[in-house]
Amino acid sequence: MTVHLQKLTVPFEYPVCFTRHAFACGNHDLVDAISRKEPTHRHRVFAVVERAVTERWPRLVDDITAYAAHHFDRLELVAPPHVVEGGEAVKNDAAAVPALQTRLHDLGLDRHAVVMIVGGGALLDMAGYVAGIVHRGLRVVRLPTTVLAQDDSGVGVKNGVNAYGKKNFLGTFAPPFAVVNDLEFLATLPRRDAVAGMAEAVKVSLIRDAAFFEWIAQQATRLAALDPETIARLVQDAALLHMHHIASSGDPFEMGSARPLDFGHWSAHKLESMTQHRLRHGEAVAIGVALDTIYSVERGLLAPAARTEVLDVLETLGLPLWAPELERRHPDGRRVVLDGLAEFREHLGGELTVTLLAGIGHGVEVHEMDETLVGRAIEQLRDRRSDR
Repeated sequence: MTVHLQKLTVPFEYPVCFTRHAFACGNHDLVDAISRKEPTHRHRVFAVVERAVTERWPRLVDDITAYAAHHFDRLELVAPPHVVEGGEAVKNDAAAVPALQTRLHDLGLDRHAVVMIVGGGALLDMAGYVAGIVHRGLRVVRLPTTVLAQDDSGVGVKNGVNAYGKKNFLGTFAPPFAVVNDLEFLATLPRRDAVAGMAEAVKVSLIRDAAFFEWIAQQATRLAALDPETIARLVQDAALLHMHHIASSGDPFEMGSARPLDFGHWSAHKLESMTQHRLRHGEAVAIGVALDTIYSVERGLLAPAARTEVLDVLETLGLPLWAPELERRHPDGRRVVLDGLAEFREHLGGELTVTLLAGIGHGVEVHEMDETLVGRAIEQLRDRRSDR
């Protein structure tokens, strides 16, 4: 037998721009991002826009059209902006993917065309997945419109949709061509969505940066009051932490068994499906972070004082720490949420790998979870809710 080892190294890079009023004609950030590889060419662009964003920003479609017209030497809108539903429903809609595929096919888009996605994380996931499998990958420029999408998912390399009752069962790893975080979009968010997105910032601070967590704790009241400048700093610092991890982890496409950026997510993903997405993703993450923080204390990894600090910050921000579905049980008495552990392992394969806390800013990986201790952590969350 003869074996030849084929080795490929494919570098990826993409700009992440933090700006305001991205569609103001005098703002060149977006057009520069789109045309960065071929600055003298006219680029074909198809815009996919979340309906809820247009309802909060009534001139958005007109602004996109006017921006392209102003920069006609470098941009060509191949069709009027395509307005679609967003939210988790679009990731659960089996018709959404083929409908968008058909639209891209009918427009004759090629691999140098740009799919510009304006919306929250769920729409970025769905439309990014479609763009990633058409012609094996069109260029995607993301304009995230929520706190969660700007500080986490929008700057990452994942796309996907839900299927078979499982979160992100279908998906791709496909880095975007560019990301433009327009902080003005955050001012249009309903309070619930703005607060929910802060959970991912808390999460990444807990596993990567104690100083950032301390800043969040100090600014929690201002963040809960939706102070624009404080939110802008939260978004940028959290995004940079996520980006640094993706670039430095040595496993950006998750070929191994670990997902450290998914601290708190094994239960969060399960709670989202158990609640039929009554819980926002960020709200489920907050509960998952609280649960795994308490579990870390029960395992002897984390000091009890840190548990109080983490839960207090989450509550001050206005994030939930409880869902009644945590009490749901199978006929044999086992908690249904524990099924999330097997589903979490299955998503990557290999051995179960869950990130816990050994200190604020210090994540550690474990390969088993004691279901009795998980039950104790759930009981502590329930008791804390009762006390309040």
